[in-house]
Amino acid sequence: MSGRPGGGLSRDLNRQLARRLSRGLGGSPRGARKGGHLLARYAHIGGAAVGVLVAGAAAGVFAERKIAARGRGAGPEPLGSIRGQVRPVVADDGVRLYAEVDQVRSEDGVDQAARPAFVFVHAYALNLDSWHFQRQALRGQYGMVLYDQRSHGRSSRSVKARCTIDQLGKDLAAVIDALVPDGPVVLVGHSMGAMTVMALAEQRPEWFGPRVVGVGLISTSAGGLLASTLGLPGMPGRVVHRVSPAVVATMARAPRLVERGRRAGADLGFAVTRRLSFGSMEVPPEYVDFTDEMLASTPIDVVADFFPGFDDHDKHAALEVLSGIPTVIIGGGRDAITPVEHSRRLAETVPTAEFVELAEAGHMVLLECHGEVSAALRRLAERAEKRGVPLRTRGLPL
Repeated sequence: MSGRPGGGLSRDLNRQLARRLSRGLGGSPRGARKGGHLLARYAHIGGAAVGVLVAGAAAGVFAERKIAARGRGAGPEPLGSIRGQVRPVVADDGVRLYAEVDQVRSEDGVDQAARPAFVFVHAYALNLDSWHFQRQALRGQYGMVLYDQRSHGRSSRSVKARCTIDQLGKDLAAVIDALVPDGPVVLVGHSMGAMTVMALAEQRPEWFGPRVVGVGLISTSAGGLLASTLGLPGMPGRVVHRVSPAVVATMARAPRLVERGRRAGADLGFAVTRRLSFGSMEVPPEYVDFTDEMLASTPIDVVADFFPGFDDHDKHAALEVLSGIPTVIIGGGRDAITPVEHSRRLAETVPTAEFVELAEAGHMVLLECHGEVSAALRRLAERAEKRGVPLRTRGLPL
């Protein structure tokens, strides 16, 4: 074992990855290592992180646990500390989905029956706590439902065959039926969560208008993610695109080794997460820590189970129903995971949508520019209310 933390683990992992990279690139192990070193150099990280970097390429989410703890303050409520009434939901295949409900405060004099309820859907390898700032901003004014997607957070593990975007759409339908049985709903998704909303639109187009009265799509794509290269120019970007499925599969076959390597990586994970998830190097470190910890809590085999679905993701045809309801599309100009061009194409496809491009933000725009994102969601709900929405006959279930 090397004297450096994780040195032996890194070499073991890199040897396995090099063999797989060689086959993926159609070349020699030497060529594979060269491609990995190029990628590492352009990403400004060490060779030990190449495997982790590639594994997170499609959705911008991966991290190692850090040795040194940093503060996670976010004003009076620490990041991820907001809790609601726990309301588990059972999906159509029996998977238990962990969900929380936040009610409108009756003492505020808000007419809950006239207001839509928000349903928030989180991204790949994150969990419902990623909506901390939006929950904080809208709490008490709107009913809210937040849940962990299958195999994420506190939800139960799913079999690999059901780890698909289409199944996530069915899960969202189950959550809505169970927790918002009547009255208007505004759906908000981030990255894979927004793809989940698109899957629901494809499966239940009749819900959009009468039942789903507003949609927010954040840092996402309707398809074509094969073109994403982590924002790296030239050869390194092409290496990411070509080898990532092979590397993820290899890592999933040795989950214990990978998890040990992630823990040993310590502060390297912080640097990688900041580089790929945020647009500014000046982002508060507690935001990076918070993201890093959510990512690190996602097992590598869960990452591998969902990863192939991004290649096949194509929901362009489902977007038509969004033209008839208030919609907001939000993208970060420095998003290295889902480049802002994807958000621009969504806005072109749904010309009635409000498009918010935050030039300096990265993939975790909901943290990095949380004030702007929360304000856009408030405008979305207000537009839905002005259109006239069906009244809720009863409050959100408790």
